[in-house]
Amino acid sequence: MTSLGAIGLGLDEEALYEVLLDRSPATLAELAAAWPRADLQPLLASLEAKGLLSSSPGPPPAYAAVAPEMALDVLLLAAERDLLRVRERARELEEVFQERARERTPPVVVEVVTGRRAVEQRHAQIQRAARQQLRCLSRRPYFDPLGSVAAQRELLERGISSRMIYERDFVAAEGALRQIEEMVGAGQQARVLPELPMKLYVVDDRLALLLLRHEPADAVAALVIHPSGLLEALITLFEGLWQRALPLRLAPSTRNPPPPRDSRDDARLIALLLSGLTDEAIARQLGVGHRTAERRIAELMSRLGARTRFQAGVQAAISQPPPPPSP
Repeated sequence: MTSLGAIGLGLDEEALYEVLLDRSPATLAELAAAWPRADLQPLLASLEAKGLLSSSPGPPPAYAAVAPEMALDVLLLAAERDLLRVRERARELEEVFQERARERTPPVVVEVVTGRRAVEQRHAQIQRAARQQLRCLSRRPYFDPLGSVAAQRELLERGISSRMIYERDFVAAEGALRQIEEMVGAGQQARVLPELPMKLYVVDDRLALLLLRHEPADAVAALVIHPSGLLEALITLFEGLWQRALPLRLAPSTRNPPPPRDSRDDARLIALLLSGLTDEAIARQLGVGHRTAERRIAELMSRLGARTRFQAGVQAAISQPPPPPSP
C-alpha cells in the first residue's frame, strides 16, 4: 500500500498525481513525455473521478492538479466515514458474538489454535486488541521478533500500558539489550527473571494467549483463554512473578538529549548483573572485551561495597532512580 493507499489511491495514481503537481497545467502530449505508458489516460480519468485533477477542453485539452489540501481532505473525510461505518458494524458483530457466547452451555472458556501460521496470526490479533494494558511473559520461542516489536510500539503509541517480564536467556541474546532499551524508551516497563514457566500474553483482563507447543511447525499449538477462573489464575500468576522480578532500569536509548555514556553503561551493567549473565555475555552485550567487563564489574562492586555480583546489581538498582519517561 502507498502512503495514500488508506484513502483509496493506488501506487500509479499517486505517482502520476505527483507528476501533475510538478507540471500543471499540462497537455496530454506533455504528460505522455513524462509518463510514457499506455495507462496514462485511464489513470487521468481515475484521478479526475476522485477529484484530484481538473481538465480544460482546450484546444489542446489540458490537465491541472487540484491542491492537495483540498483534494486529499475530501478523500480523507470519505475514508473516515467509511471507517466509522466499519467500526459500527464491528460493534454490532461483537454484540452478536457475545450474545451467542452467553447462550452456549457451557460457555466457551478455551479455544485451541493449531499450526504456526494460525498461532502467529492469533497472537497478532490479541496484541492489537488491547485497550488498557498488555502483560507478557517473554520466553522462547519468539514470534517474528521484528513484527512483535512493531506491534508493541504501536500499542505504546496508542497509550496502552505494557509490562514485560523477560527471561534471562533472552537478555543474553545478541542485540536483545538494545531492543529492550528501545522498548523502555517507548514506555514499556521491563523486568527480568532467571526462568519463566510459560510464554503468556494477557490483554486487559479479557483475553490471554498461552503457548503450548512450538515445534514442529504443523504441531504448534496455543490456547486462547476467555474470561473465567482460568484467566484470573493466569493474571494472578503474572502479578506474582512481576513482584518477584527485578526491574531493568535502562536509560532509554532514544532519549534526547542522551544521558552521559558512563551513566548509560552503568545502567546496562546493572541490568545485566541483575539478569545473572556471565562475564562473557555481559562483555558481548556491552561491546567490550572480557577483561574490560571484569574490571567494570569489580569497580561497581567496590563502589557499592558488595560481596557478590548479584548483591551489587540489587544495591545499585535500589539506589538508582528510574529513568525519566521519554517525551
